[in-house]
Amino acid sequence: MNGARWFLLAGFALFAGFFLIQYLVRPTDRIGLYAVLLALALAGLLIMLPRSFRGREYVLAGVVILAGFAFGYVIANAAFLAEEEERELPQLVRTDGGDGHTAVLYFTHGEPPGYSAQPWIETIRELDHDKVPFVPWLVRPIFFNTVRHEYFLAGGSAHNKLHETFIENLRRAMREETAASMKFYLAFLDSNPRPDEMTIRAMNDGASRIIILPVFVTESTHTEAGKDMVAEVNPEQYGVQTCYTGALWDSDALHDVFVERADEMLNGLDKSKVGILLVGHGQPTEWENIYPQQNKQESQYREAIREKLIADGFLPQNVALGWMEFQQPDIPASARALAGLGVERILVFAVSLSADSIHSDVDVPHAVEAAGLPDGITVEFVGQYGDHPLAIQAMREKILKCK
Repeated sequence: MNGARWFLLAGFALFAGFFLIQYLVRPTDRIGLYAVLLALALAGLLIMLPRSFRGREYVLAGVVILAGFAFGYVIANAAFLAEEEERELPQLVRTDGGDGHTAVLYFTHGEPPGYSAQPWIETIRELDHDKVPFVPWLVRPIFFNTVRHEYFLAGGSAHNKLHETFIENLRRAMREETAASMKFYLAFLDSNPRPDEMTIRAMNDGASRIIILPVFVTESTHTEAGKDMVAEVNPEQYGVQTCYTGALWDSDALHDVFVERADEMLNGLDKSKVGILLVGHGQPTEWENIYPQQNKQESQYREAIREKLIADGFLPQNVALGWMEFQQPDIPASARALAGLGVERILVFAVSLSADSIHSDVDVPHAVEAAGLPDGITVEFVGQYGDHPLAIQAMREKILKCK
């Protein structure tokens, strides 16, 4: 009996560490369960300590609790971060060269409509592989808890649904080509269906040619991931030609989206009183040797937009560039610089984001809020580019160059 109390104490501590991880990282609909289990484990510790231990035993009991809690925490964290998504691809049943029609594989980042840890687990795994400093291992559950809270603040993500609308708009814009036997397939990197699955579906539907359209501003780890998924299916082995359109950073039509939207947001205010912040995403410096084009293309893309805004009458000093993460200047610094110029309104464009997302709905507004701008300056967050007719035109032009 004397030994049993120590095992029981260690067990309660271990379960407390284990259930704390589950409470921090699991989906919202399971928070209640793990909160109860965590509370029971902690209650067990609080009840046992005064009843089962005396005097100097408290010191050893404290050591046992810390060791048990740490063991449970580490084991649960390791298991959580090692989780893999189970995904079954459809069977490729076709063996001929197809029926002659062209498939357009439209792929983009994707974002689960509700909180899901798996996309971030895979991102962190990639960052670790490339030795990119990120959130320390022991506190990563707190990071996931923050992501879950951001989903709560945003009320979920409409990102994927918006892209369903965008691809339908693109299909309508290409009505003439669609009539000439062109089919469209939507895929995501961080949600299902993925590019490999939709490549197989396109081939099973008889496609003889696949145009790969990345709905991203730059060539990056994301575009490479999409191309790799298509390459794993190896359409050429089945006589299916592929054409990659390239990213959208050099599209004049896409640059014009932001000029039109800035003009629409003036509401009679003189352009000299308006500041514009063009927010880029940015990538870690450790990736610059692996994906050297991303930061370069994103900078050129934003500079092209900036030049068009200046040509439209906005003051050069009032059009600023900022980075969401990894690069400088960041959003707060750029927003403060604009405020220091005496502008009355700041228009914030997350120019690298194709559709509303947690980044645009939560991260960017929080970063601007962190700037501590003076009272009297109005900040407006302007929608992303994907739903604008000129953005659809930019995608159409990319497809036609391949076609």
